[in-house]
Amino acid sequence: MTDLLYSEEEEALRVAVRDLLTDHCDPAGVIARTESDAPHDLALWKSLADAMGLAGLLVPEELGGQGASHREAAVVLEELGRAVAPVPYLSSAVVATEALLECGDDELLPRLASGRAVGVLAVGLHTAPGGPFAAVRSEGGDLHGTLTGIADAAAADVLLVPAQDGGLYAVDAGAVTVTPQVSLDQTRPVATVTLDGSPGRRIGEAEPAVRRALRAGAGLLASEQLGLADWTLTETVRYLKERKQFNRPVGGFQALKHRLAQLWLEVVGLRAAARGAADALATGEDADVTVAVAAAYAAPVAVHAAEEAIQLHGGIGMTWEHPAHLYLKRAKADAIAYGTAGRHRAALAELVDLRPPL
Repeated sequence: MTDLLYSEEEEALRVAVRDLLTDHCDPAGVIARTESDAPHDLALWKSLADAMGLAGLLVPEELGGQGASHREAAVVLEELGRAVAPVPYLSSAVVATEALLECGDDELLPRLASGRAVGVLAVGLHTAPGGPFAAVRSEGGDLHGTLTGIADAAAADVLLVPAQDGGLYAVDAGAVTVTPQVSLDQTRPVATVTLDGSPGRRIGEAEPAVRRALRAGAGLLASEQLGLADWTLTETVRYLKERKQFNRPVGGFQALKHRLAQLWLEVVGLRAAARGAADALATGEDADVTVAVAAAYAAPVAVHAAEEAIQLHGGIGMTWEHPAHLYLKRAKADAIAYGTAGRHRAALAELVDLRPPL
């Protein structure tokens, strides 16, 4: 039977990542960064990727990585979700890395694993595993076309671009035009990528690489959503213990206790689903089904937790200075990332042969 409890090594990893984020990713700093022209915190990314070696968790040791598994990457994403950290970890260390692992590319993987380069799969953030995705035109190795909704494209050093000839091409970010789009979640901005005769190096077949990358993205996104939901619940409980009304803590009112208890149950369920997805990706056992379950369950819980945080914080929860709005924006954006909950439920029904009545 699979043990979904956190190992001692995973807990030690959590402590190390949380300590770093506590020191270098405070809410006020994240809010200030969303108001600037540089939403990505590349200094924090360097600390995570280079100093701690977290960008290479999924990369084998012989290619310069840590040779760990999706379970460890999930722990990192939980902590990044708790801090709504504006770093391209999911995009580069998970999604782009998985695509390169499928292609067997030994040139780019060491660069991504060491943090020397940020890789981004040029597929719209809304794309679900197994779903259709846009591709560009290839003419003699040069690529032409426009791709929209590419998460973290502004931070990329290399883009992995699917082409209509069925190939996946590595394209230097300097050879494309990246135009920011209006993003609800300013901590994970999306952009339009325009290729006008951009040279690319074919690294493999696009279809299996994109499918594998998006499945890992959807599965581990649930861990980020878990971290987000856990933080908002914890902070809301803390606040309600301190805030007083009628000379008693607001958290003592029975109606609020019931709401928080229900939310706690949802977060506990999300933890089980997210851990199951991470373990299934690590072992390869029933990964499609387990990822679909986690992805379908995670988004509504994360959004609910963030909405409750804003409402139960009262007036302060509606202000720009309080970080609650960052969590709601991330939760809402994550709700359509790598497929909506409805899309994953439909995929799950197909996987278990549970079709709707005629």
